[in-house]
Amino acid sequence: MADVRSLPIPDGLEGERVDAALARLFGLSRSRAADVVATGDVLVDGKAVAKSDRVHAGAWLEVTLPPPPAPPRPVAEPVPGMGILYEDADIIVVDKPIGVAAHPTTGWTGPTVIGGLLGAGHTVATSGAAERQGIVHRLDANTTGAMVVAKSEVAYSRLKRAFKERTVDKRYHALVQGHPDPLRGTVDAPIDRHPSGDGRFAVVTGGKPSVTHYDTIEAFRAASLLDINLETGRTHQIRVHMSAIRHPCVGDLAYGADPTLAARLGVTRQWLHAVRLGFEHPTEGHRVEFESPYPDQLAHALEIVSGE
Repeated sequence: MADVRSLPIPDGLEGERVDAALARLFGLSRSRAADVVATGDVLVDGKAVAKSDRVHAGAWLEVTLPPPPAPPRPVAEPVPGMGILYEDADIIVVDKPIGVAAHPTTGWTGPTVIGGLLGAGHTVATSGAAERQGIVHRLDANTTGAMVVAKSEVAYSRLKRAFKERTVDKRYHALVQGHPDPLRGTVDAPIDRHPSGDGRFAVVTGGKPSVTHYDTIEAFRAASLLDINLETGRTHQIRVHMSAIRHPCVGDLAYGADPTLAARLGVTRQWLHAVRLGFEHPTEGHRVEFESPYPDQLAHALEIVSGE
């Protein structure tokens, strides 16, 4: 049954874009609010509007809200190229390939780590929401490397706590454009969704505290290879912070990378790899560490840039 809402525009939304006003009024994402506008289900003073139109306090708003989307479910199917770095009764550490999300999300139709594990006959913890059972941290779909998934319930709770308390050593290597100054430093800048509502994130006043430590491993003519240690784990954190200091990851076109350089190096996504993951084993108590080698595309790009 359609959920029809009628109300005056509050004073606090004076001058806001229609999609932003809907997002704030009804708790929708900006993209979902824009979709509602595009279907013609939003009227202001009886007239259809565009998502970028501005609203005025006191104008009469009529909205037909869509039903909430059904939560996505993992599809159990093997994921080509997804390797297993380690497995025991409590944890499984995967070597995640490009184009694979950690777990299903609304709008994602590609393969997932959880689906790949289930499809290959592995068991995962049942704790957490159904679509992300066993998931204690995530990598972007196009970021490769080491990622741990909980198999037992005790491992799930203890690993979640370890990530929350920042006792997990998450090391990434990133090939970034140019040469950061200083060569070793920290980016401490809050992150939240980009104001454009296009799915990107950005350094935003009032965003979630975000801290990235970096150290230059080697500087080349056009780029630098960085070792990055995350103190926090925000979505797109490394990509956003590197872009914010004007040294985006090579190939990361969404965050301002040079497409010419990316093409020359044969990079079709951000040059960013989760190279090492270390933590206290959730049941055995000793420290464990796992490493993931560079995928072929990233290794080849590094060879090219180092030879120039």
